[in-house]
Amino acid sequence: MANEKHGTPMLDELETGPWPSFISGIKRLRDQHPEERINDMSNSLLGQLEHSYETRKGYWKGGTVSVLGYGGGIIPRFSEVSKAFPESKEFHTLRVQPPAGNHYTTAMLRQLADSWEKYGSGLVTFHGQTGNIMFIGTDTKNTQPFFDEINEYGWDLGGAGPCVRTAMSCVGAARCEMSCTNEQKAHRLLVNRFVDDVHRPALPYKFKFKVSGCANDCQNAIERSDFAILGTWRDDMKVDQAEVQNYVKDKGRQYYIDNVVTRCPTQALALNDDDTLKVDNRACVRCMHCLNVMPKALHPGDDKGVTILIGGKRTLKIGDLMGTVVVPFKKLDTEEDYASLVELAETIIEFWAENGLEHERCGEMIERIGLANFLDGIGIEADPNMLSHPRQSSYIRLDEWDAAAEAWYARLAEAGPGADL
Repeated sequence: MANEKHGTPMLDELETGPWPSFISGIKRLRDQHPEERINDMSNSLLGQLEHSYETRKGYWKGGTVSVLGYGGGIIPRFSEVSKAFPESKEFHTLRVQPPAGNHYTTAMLRQLADSWEKYGSGLVTFHGQTGNIMFIGTDTKNTQPFFDEINEYGWDLGGAGPCVRTAMSCVGAARCEMSCTNEQKAHRLLVNRFVDDVHRPALPYKFKFKVSGCANDCQNAIERSDFAILGTWRDDMKVDQAEVQNYVKDKGRQYYIDNVVTRCPTQALALNDDDTLKVDNRACVRCMHCLNVMPKALHPGDDKGVTILIGGKRTLKIGDLMGTVVVPFKKLDTEEDYASLVELAETIIEFWAENGLEHERCGEMIERIGLANFLDGIGIEADPNMLSHPRQSSYIRLDEWDAAAEAWYARLAEAGPGADL
């Protein structure tokens, strides 16, 4: 390394705890990487970070950096203290979309790493709540060559700015026995349809798709996405009573009662005298707790599909929001089913694009205009499953009650036996 190492006494403290530290990773690049350019970039980065800790101020400013034909996908960072730390004066981050379900081969990862060491700092993170592979630290002149190289062998930039963001899906049916849908197919169809909206920001703010194969929601879809797809089932849970008895025999009745039966949020479970399990499937809310505790004994039912929730987000204008159910149950078996899923996404994004305010997420728009108006705008009828909590006022109108009840029973009859609308 040509330059003298910057002192980092404050950053050194971050390496003293029991957990691995990102500082150690940057120091390895500074001290052990064979390329001098990366040594110098890492040294300069550590120096600026130490300076920020000392002064309690950040020294990165934004700007405009893009690749040809794209309007997003890159987070520009220009240093305000570049005279003191010149080798990291430009330290842009490129967001790259991962494969659906985050399926990689080692050959893929090595290929990406080789390209990044050629054009960037060598710092990479997987994946965070954005869902992207984050390639952290390159200058403006190397941004286009890096993109061109990885794009040539199949990778594309993710979203940044007021656009459709990078989608996420869990590993799902590829490895998980709780999966209730084809997560990767839904993910890819949505990404392929909205790829232009990912690369060319033209929306009020960001819009995220996330797909989780069951209510364990390993992708945090309900909390962190505008369009959440959760796998579920609507027939009876499958129970292997012999495995239930084996579990009780191994753990004991009291352990079973304390950790399975009494932890059911709707009291849908009971332990019979012969150590078999009684399940009130009408009361089951698919919380997944009992299935997670006894994966050999309990599994999702056979009539599988998805629930679609809209409007989840983290803190911004009105605080955190959980997704609101707009489609309680939807089959995803045929190509027509998947086409209607994409069509619903198109309708929702179009309505939000026309009615959302600047820097307003879809969920915030729903809070502002009301769920009834949103449902009317996207052409979906109101359903009891969409209620987040009972109304607080006891004064209600009953003049249209009979018509609404008839419509409800008609939909129930049309759905067929076993349907739980």
